[in-house]
Amino acid sequence: MTTTRARTAEPTAPDDRETTYRDAMREALREALRTDERVFLMGEDVGRYGGCFGVSLGLLEEFGPERIRDAPLSESAFVGAGIGAALAGMRPIVEIMTVNFSLLALDQILNNAATLLHMSGGQLSVPIVIRMTTGAGRQLAAQHSHSLEGWYAHIPGLRVLTPATLTDARYMLAPALADPDPVLIFEHGALYNVSGVLPADAGPVDIDHAAVRRPGTDVSLITYGGSLPKALAAADDLAGSGIGAEVVDLRTLRTLDDATIGESVARTHRAVVIDEGWRTGSLAAEISARLTEEHFYDLDAPVERVCSAEVPMPYARRLEEAALPQVGGIVAAAHRAVGEPAPVGANGAERRPVAGRSG
Repeated sequence: MTTTRARTAEPTAPDDRETTYRDAMREALREALRTDERVFLMGEDVGRYGGCFGVSLGLLEEFGPERIRDAPLSESAFVGAGIGAALAGMRPIVEIMTVNFSLLALDQILNNAATLLHMSGGQLSVPIVIRMTTGAGRQLAAQHSHSLEGWYAHIPGLRVLTPATLTDARYMLAPALADPDPVLIFEHGALYNVSGVLPADAGPVDIDHAAVRRPGTDVSLITYGGSLPKALAAADDLAGSGIGAEVVDLRTLRTLDDATIGESVARTHRAVVIDEGWRTGSLAAEISARLTEEHFYDLDAPVERVCSAEVPMPYARRLEEAALPQVGGIVAAAHRAVGEPAPVGANGAERRPVAGRSG
């Protein structure tokens, strides 16, 4: 892509406009690079190839190799270099191809980025943004498809963001770069091609709080990232049965917005947590525990969880779909929460956990 084409793709009109999640991410990167000379992008194939998922396409031609840096195949090395650059006053954006590969840089993220402020007695901030693709649904098998963001949400010293909408994809990056501490942004791979209208008055966004994406009175569907469209579809399905489902988009996994979650459950008195991570030790488990600790008397039913099957993510499409949370499983869990039988049919079919499987 030439520089001219890349610049032409950027919107100039103040009207509502059609865009995609991928293009919204690219706009955010372009804005950050234009407005702050300390910002640079680094990672595998982010330059000439345009990013493994096409997010940085055209940025090398526009900003040059000093600002768009292709890195060698060593996550530990280039994440470490990003941490060093942040310590030296730069504002690096480091892209890791998939969350599975981020484990190769876990030592740098946990033992350096997340701890240096504490270990230095407040003298050393690490203002780095690390972006990575997470999630399944694209037939990329077990080494490219897992949802491990809940692991990173376990680590003090990090902020963990999960943009699920076009507005969040476009406007979460700026406050992330302004944060003096390390920020991890998890972009669900199934969202990149999602298109829609980005409102003219969109942004800036609040990265401290969850968002109620749909109001309801009977059950709270609590989720984030790539599961948000499924939760909204389930809410539409439930509405046909006379059940008003409120959909809460967590947006920030660390630190969790307990207040918004609790206020929703106080209204609906029932909760279903949808989490593409594995059920055991999951983010869904943490939210369930917090609801039990802090809102026990608001609950009229046990908290339901809809999670991925506890297996390495299959490659075969039908097996992958069976392993992931789906609309039917969410609908069935909501019906259990309100004490009503799920409707018969594929969309409302109930899948009971068996042999370590759930969701």
